[in-house]
Amino acid sequence: SSGESDAKARKRLERRALPIQRTKGSEILFGIAPCALALSQLRREPFRLFLKQSSGSRRLVMSEFVLQAMARGVPVHHVQRRELDALCRGQVHQGVCLEATPLRFKSLEEAEKPDLGDGESPNRQLIWLVLEQIQDPMNLGALLRSAYFLGVDRVVTSQRNSCPLTPTVSKASSGAMEVFDVYSTDNLQSFLKAKTAEGWEVVGTVSKPKDVENVPVISCLEFQWNKPIIVVIGSEGDGLSLETQLLCHRMLAIPPGRVLHPGIESLNVSVASGILLHSICSQRPRHSD
Repeated sequence: SSGESDAKARKRLERRALPIQRTKGSEILFGIAPCALALSQLRREPFRLFLKQSSGSRRLVMSEFVLQAMARGVPVHHVQRRELDALCRGQVHQGVCLEATPLRFKSLEEAEKPDLGDGESPNRQLIWLVLEQIQDPMNLGALLRSAYFLGVDRVVTSQRNSCPLTPTVSKASSGAMEVFDVYSTDNLQSFLKAKTAEGWEVVGTVSKPKDVENVPVISCLEFQWNKPIIVVIGSEGDGLSLETQLLCHRMLAIPPGRVLHPGIESLNVSVASGILLHSICSQRPRHSD
């Protein structure tokens, strides 16, 4: 009868359009690396794991996720691709979404406790990366990934006009955000002054050497250092603010490999940072850890 077929059609529609109710105060992480690391790190509270039924090469990955979720007592929901698409608003989820509490920046007060418990000597060549007003989540994620990979000891961001630690940042960092603490300060200048007073060198970065006043600019290839350093990276469009530039002891520039066409005279901020950090980090003795 038509009434029966109407009911069936309605059921089918309901099944298709059923939105997943979200836990209050949660966010949706997406992608294999962020979700796997969030489950293993215990820094977030996970609520539910959503997996796409997979065959072939992803099947093993998905069964690993099920085991990981079971170990932490997290319910697993097998859903269709379109439900995952809706959950993470069409981002590249690789068949995995995790509903969990957000990650926040740590305050610098937490950072000031000497954390030399893991065999670090106080005079070790420390490198901290400071980010002034990085607003693009893809750039922030890429910066965290490079900093983690290259051995930066700590990342500090300015609170004002900076991108928060969103799921997009975690995905762009390939999960590095899940294992690497990121600190935040509401007064970047007084933080840099305090570190200078403690004997750190503050090194700024600049794409066009002629833009800098009163601070010596050198090529990153010539830079040498013998005390703990802070590398300060400025925002995507404007670079470092003048107040911050004036607190830098030296500025580093990447020498271009050709005469540059006007209008294509700089690098993406995360790529530039990767090059600078590599040239700085490669000068220090290798860790055994």
